[in-house]
Amino acid sequence: MTQATNSAATDAGDSAQAAGRGPEASDKREWEALWEESRRIRGVSLWQDARRRLSRSFTARWSLRLLVAIVAVTVVTPLLPLQSPVKQDLKRRQFQPPNLRPVRLELPAAPSASPAGSAADPLETLWNRPSGLTRGMIRARLAVFGDWCVPSICGTDSLGRDVLSRILWGARVSLVVGIVASCVSLMIGVSYGAVAGYVGGWVDELMMRLVDILYSIPFIFVVIFLMTILGEPSLKKALFAYGIDQMVIFYLVIGALYWLTMARVVRGQVLSLRNEQFIEAARTIGAGTGRIVFRHIVPNVLSVVIVYLTLTIPSVMLFEAFLSFLGLGVSPPDVSLGLLINEGLQVITPVKTFSWLVVFPGLALTLTLFALNFLGDGLRDALDPRMKNR
Repeated sequence: MTQATNSAATDAGDSAQAAGRGPEASDKREWEALWEESRRIRGVSLWQDARRRLSRSFTARWSLRLLVAIVAVTVVTPLLPLQSPVKQDLKRRQFQPPNLRPVRLELPAAPSASPAGSAADPLETLWNRPSGLTRGMIRARLAVFGDWCVPSICGTDSLGRDVLSRILWGARVSLVVGIVASCVSLMIGVSYGAVAGYVGGWVDELMMRLVDILYSIPFIFVVIFLMTILGEPSLKKALFAYGIDQMVIFYLVIGALYWLTMARVVRGQVLSLRNEQFIEAARTIGAGTGRIVFRHIVPNVLSVVIVYLTLTIPSVMLFEAFLSFLGLGVSPPDVSLGLLINEGLQVITPVKTFSWLVVFPGLALTLTLFALNFLGDGLRDALDPRMKNR
C-alpha cells in the first residue's frame, strides 16, 4: 500500500514537473524557429538594392550597354581594319558619299623595313604620332589584316580622308577628355568641398567665397586666357620637355575649371554628416581631421559623387566639342568629334550640302551624350536612400 502510494506520488510529481517545463519548452521551440527564419533572411545593402533597381530601368540599362559598346570600340580602334585617319587624297577621294568601294592602305613601306619615327614609317605617315601601346596595336592590325580596309561607309571629307576612321579616332580623344577632365575635377572638388564642410566656420566661409568668385568668371574667357598663355612658344617648348603637350594641358585646364559645382555638392552632403554618431565615435578614439574626412565622410558621399560624375562627363565632352568648334580645343592633325562637326559645317554651302560630314559625327556625339545622361539619371534614382527597397 505504501509502495503504491509512493509510485502515485512520483508519477504526480513527474507530471507536475513536465507541466512546469511545458511553457518553457514551447518558448524555446518558437525561439529556435524564429532564429532559423532570421538566418534565412538576407539583408540588402544600399549598393545591392541600387544595382537591382538600376537593372529594372530600361533606359539606364540600355544606356550602360551602349556606353560599354562605345568604350570597347574606341579602345580597340587601332586593332580594327580602318583606313588612315590622316592620309589625304584630294584627286580621287574628295567628298565621296558613303559607299562600299574597296580601299587599300597603300603602305609606303613594310612596318619592319624602316626604324620607327623615320619618314617612311607607315605608323607615322598613316597615323598621327601613335603612342607606344597604340603603335603596338596598329602593328598587330597590320599583321592580321594587311592593307585591307573597311570601305568608306560614312563617306570622305574635303581632303579625301575617311570619315568613319576619323569618327572612331576622334571618339577616343573626346572620351579621354571627358574622363580625364572629370576625374581631375572630381579629385579637386571632393577634397575641397569635404574639407570646407567638415572644418566649417571662417574656413568654410572663405573657401566658399572663393568658389563664388570663380563662378562669376565665364569659363570660356578663362580657357582662352590659359590656352593662350600656355601656348606661348617658349613655355610650350619647356612644358613639352617634361612630356606635357597641348592635349595634356587641355585636359588639365578643363578639369581645373569643372570642380566648382562638385565642391558645392560635396560640401552640402558633408554638412549633414559631420555631426553623425559615427563621426563622433571617430573623434572619440582620436582620429585626425584628414582621416575622418577621407576615411569616414568621403565614402559616405560617393553615391552623390558618382551620379554627378556621370553628369559631368557629358558636360565636359560638350564643352570640348564647343571649344574645338571655335578652334580653341583639339587642333589638327589630332581629331575629336567637335572638330569633325566644325569641319563638316565649314564645307556646307547653299549650293551643295555634304550631309554625311555632319550627320555621322553628330550622331556619334549625340548617342554618347544621351547614354551618359540617361545613365546618370538612372544612377541618381537607384542610389537615392529614400527609395531603398522600392
